[in-house]
Parts: sequence; C-alpha cells; structure tokens
Amino acid sequence: MDGKSYRIEPASTADVAELAQLFNAYRAFYGQAPEEDRAAAFIHNRVAQSSGRYFLAWNEAASGRSAIGFVHLMPSTNTLAMRPIWLLEDLYVDPSARGLGVATSLLRHAEDFARSTGAERLTLATAHDNLTAQHIYKKLGYVREDHFWYFHRLLP
Repeated sequence: MDGKSYRIEPASTADVAELAQLFNAYRAFYGQAPEEDRAAAFIHNRVAQSSGRYFLAWNEAASGRSAIGFVHLMPSTNTLAMRPIWLLEDLYVDPSARGLGVATSLLRHAEDFARSTGAERLTLATAHDNLTAQHIYKKLGYVREDHFWYFHRLLP
C-alpha cells in the first residue's frame, strides 16, 4: 500500500461498523477492555448526532476497500480570540498501515478541515510515553504547550 492507495473521507452512519472496529482497537491500545456492542452504539450515536467530526482513511486496494485509520475532532472555542478551535480527541492507524504516512495524512486532513471552518488552531493531547505520535506531531510543526497546566476531576 503506497500513499496513493488510501483516501480520507468524512465518516457517515454507513461507516459505523468499520469505525467502531478501529475505535475498539484504539481503546485496546490504551489498555481498555474490548466492548464491541457498546463501542458500536457509542460511535453510531456520535456520528448520527454529529458530535464532533470523524474522518476515515480507506485502503483502496484491489482486494477491496477497508478502513485503516481515523481521526476524531471535537469543536470548541477560543473565547479570547473569538474564533473556533478544534480538539483532536482521537487518532488511530491500524498496525497493518503504520509507517505509510496515514497518520500524517489524517492530521493534514484535520488541519485543512479546521482551516475551512475559520478555526484559530487545532489542539491535541497525547500520552507522555507515546513517542511515535509525538515525533509525528513535532515533525508537522505542533508545539508542546508548557504555559498552561490542565486539571481534571473525575466525576462519579
């Protein structure tokens, strides 16, 4: 599979099965137990209600079309700049397609989409030990935020 054998498209409800399969693999990557039915329902609800935007990378090989990666963007606002921003919540590429530029293509697609909405920026977070992702982000010009500290409170 080369850079010309996949295409990126917005996900629709017709793509829920493929997206949910990748989503489960993404969750497993972060140590979560597989929950196929719950994940499929979650993804269907998110896509059907347009809760954020999902974009899928599709392998366009002669053997058939299959989803090989996705990116999930959530809308937010920079109130100081009075402009929209997009939060990159999830990015995942199937292990069979890693090293082929799919993650880079998904990120560039996300950036183009964010620009088309007039967004001020695209913001993301990644695990401290996800060095592969950090390398890609830095290579594309993403800068680590050191000015703000983020605090979370888990709600029961």
